[in-house]
Parts: sequence; structure tokens; C-alpha cells
Amino acid sequence: MLIGFTLGRYLAARFLRMILGVFLTVFALVYTLDFVELMRRAGDAEGASAAVMARLALFRTPAVAEQVLPFAILFGAMAALLQLSRKLELVVARAAGISAWQFLQPGALVALGIGAFTVGVYNPVSAELKQRSTEIEAKIFARSGKAASGKELWIRQRGIDGQAIIRAETAIEGTATLAGVMVFTFDDTGAFTQQMQAARATLHDGYWELQDVRVQGPDQEPQSYDTYLIASTLDPSQVRQRFTPPESVPFWQLGETIARTERAGLDATRYRLQYDVLLARPVLFLAMVLVAASVSLRFFRFGGVGKMVLGGVAAGFVLYVARQVMEGLGASGLVAAPVAAWFPAVVGSLLGTLALLHLEDG
Repeated sequence: MLIGFTLGRYLAARFLRMILGVFLTVFALVYTLDFVELMRRAGDAEGASAAVMARLALFRTPAVAEQVLPFAILFGAMAALLQLSRKLELVVARAAGISAWQFLQPGALVALGIGAFTVGVYNPVSAELKQRSTEIEAKIFARSGKAASGKELWIRQRGIDGQAIIRAETAIEGTATLAGVMVFTFDDTGAFTQQMQAARATLHDGYWELQDVRVQGPDQEPQSYDTYLIASTLDPSQVRQRFTPPESVPFWQLGETIARTERAGLDATRYRLQYDVLLARPVLFLAMVLVAASVSLRFFRFGGVGKMVLGGVAAGFVLYVARQVMEGLGASGLVAAPVAAWFPAVVGSLLGTLALLHLEDG
């Protein structure tokens, strides 16, 4: 039986307000911490003004905040239900003959709606901003000689001129461009020939194009060049795939990315997994609402609120760990991508429903 429109709109607004409050709080906290860290790392780097670092932190924050969306749903739903219980609104609803399943309908619809919105709108925007932040970060930190965020990248290649080992501070996601590059070249006998430092390096078909380069060798003085080319047998599509994590590809481009990767003869498992994870997100958010309801429907006058909150946190943590384990298995190919993506959402929904059935119907 469906709930009345007026009451349903009221409950939906309460759920939405609490969920947005939790999410915006986390967003602001992540932004502040990231801004402080960026200012510390930047120091006196050229172009690293407070305004630029603030914009860089703003571009980076949505992708990080996206990872905590399930917890925002969980804690927001718990807060909404506990507040309704504290004000005895749930007691009045039950006295009017409204079951738990009925007054959970607005919260479930809000969770599904937020899930669909984050997949279709929020994810593409956050992925695009993340790519822009990588470009800005690479320009600033490569120019200043400081290490950019993330792990160093190492590439070993063999070309017509011999072997080369390439080290880069960071890669610009979605491209075959590296920043903060150092190249060590060796001849066919393995003897060291040259060392090159470059601000950027872009892989084209058959060669690397280095920009703002300083070249030196064992028996030569250092020389500077605006552009310097190195022969390469690497495929730009392979490098682009290696340096572009699935989280940086917008949802609407994942299908094309999967097809392009498979046409190149490369493994597209990570991108397929990300696609299925995003498709399963609305169901995962629904599972969070059901889990929140299973630990938040106890009346305040019965006490034990602290235990309820701890129970919800524990349930959310277990579901998060299960999700990470399944995604790891899916990324390694041990479990099919659809199974790895949908298993936590479906099992979480079923367990939440089972707990509610036990609480409400005995």
C-alpha cells in the first residue's frame, strides 16, 4: 500500500535534507583538508597561488567525496529516522496504521533518485573535474620540480636507438602525456648514453615528444632544448589505458572506452567493472536505507540509541568491506564483473529486508 502524497513528500524532504547535510559536511571537510595539503606541498612553487590551489582542491574534491556517498546515505537515513523517532512522529504514524514499510517508501525513492542522479550527472562532472585537476597539478608541480600527488610512474621501452627507462612524477589522465619526466637511455650493449629531464612528455605513434628538455651525457655538457624526440615502439592506446584509472572515465564514456580498449586487444575488465558498479549504485543506496532502518526504528523512550548508532556504523563498514573485496576479485578476473558489482548491493538489500521483517513482523 502506498503512503499518502502529503506525508510522503514530508518524509522524503526529511530524508533528502539529512542526506545532503551529511554529504555536504564531508565534502567541506575533504575540501579543507585537501586545500591545506596542497598549500603545504606547493610552497613557493611558481603559479601556486592560494586562488589556484583553492580551485585545484575544488576540482579534486568531488571525486573523493563520491567514494563516501554510500555512507552519506546510511548516516543521513539513520539521522532522519532517529529524529522522527525522537519527535514521536513515527509513533503517531504507527498509531495511524502506517507500517514501517510504508514510511520507508519516501526514503527508498530518495535513495534511488540520488543514485540515478550521481550516476548520470555527478559522476561525469566529477570525472571531468578530476582530469582537469590532474592537468593543473602536472603543470604546477612539474614546472617547480616538486613531486605531484600519487605514485611515481616507471616505463621501460626498447627502440631503434636502444633501451630507455622513463620515470615520471605523474600522468595526465585520459591522455598519453607524462609530467615531471626523467629519461635514461642505453645503447644496444647496455651502456648508459644520456639522461634527459623534461617538464612533459607525450607519446605519439613511434616516438616520445619531450618538452622543455635538459640533456646531458657522460662526455658532454648539459644542453637545453624546447622539444626533443625519442624513438619508441609503445602504443599510445596502451599507455593511455595504463595511466587512466576507471574512476576517471565519465559514465557516459565507459561504453566507448570498453569498446576501444577491446578493439586494441587490451583487457577491459577494470572498465567493465566500473560500468557495472555505477549501474548498481542506486540499489546499493537502497540497501543503505534498509540497513539504516533496521537499526534506527527503536523508540527513543526504550533507550539504547548509542547501540543503534554503533550497529548502523558496523553494518555500513561490513558492507563497505564486502564491496571492496568483491571489486578486488572482479578487477583481478576471479569473479565476473556483474557479479562483483551487484553482489554487495543485492545482498545488502536482502539482509536489510530480512532484518526489517524480523523486527516488524516477527
